[in-house]
Amino acid sequence: MTNNDVLRRLRYTFQFKDQQVVNVFALANRQVTVQQVIAWLKPDDDAEILPLSDSELASFLNGFIVEKRGRSDKPVPTPEKQLTKNLILKKLKIALNLTSDDIIALLAKMDVTIGNAELTAFFRKPEHKNYRHCKSQFLRNFLMALQLTHRPNVENKPAKTQSEPRHKTTNNVQHTKAKHQTAKKRYDNPNASPYATFEKKTERKVLSIKGKNK
Repeated sequence: MTNNDVLRRLRYTFQFKDQQVVNVFALANRQVTVQQVIAWLKPDDDAEILPLSDSELASFLNGFIVEKRGRSDKPVPTPEKQLTKNLILKKLKIALNLTSDDIIALLAKMDVTIGNAELTAFFRKPEHKNYRHCKSQFLRNFLMALQLTHRPNVENKPAKTQSEPRHKTTNNVQHTKAKHQTAKKRYDNPNASPYATFEKKTERKVLSIKGKNK
């Protein structure tokens, strides 16, 4: 799981606009542009994607804590140059004010069972004997559980791509065509003569000629 993937999922879950992402970075005293955000959020297979560094993601998460919890008397922490999955999990726990029981309940939505002791091991210092490394799959399940909680009525998948408006337009066109087809059938007269249109045109033409003779 890349740093870009973490940012994409958080942006989608909490419905941040590009400018809002810029504002979250600013809360951690880091200035970024909308163009940078757009490049970070591109799909992994896009040639124009801009890799998000550990320090940049740490700044976003520090700003996310301020966004969700408000400013404290302490200065915003300096972003880590090396960001582990454990630190990402810890920062999200702080930002969302989650207890261990909250996290266990969240993971249950993803059919992931974990005990309190196992979970606590993720938040210990690396030098502690009971420290446990957080793997990408665990963090991914946690982020997906957040999405199910904060966007329960949305299918469990990343944000729509830029091709979405094109699909919407196609659906609108098809809907419009369907309406026209229905209208045509509604006003067809089954008893009308098949030559009615031709006869009307001929009649108008003859009246026009008579008018000229007068």
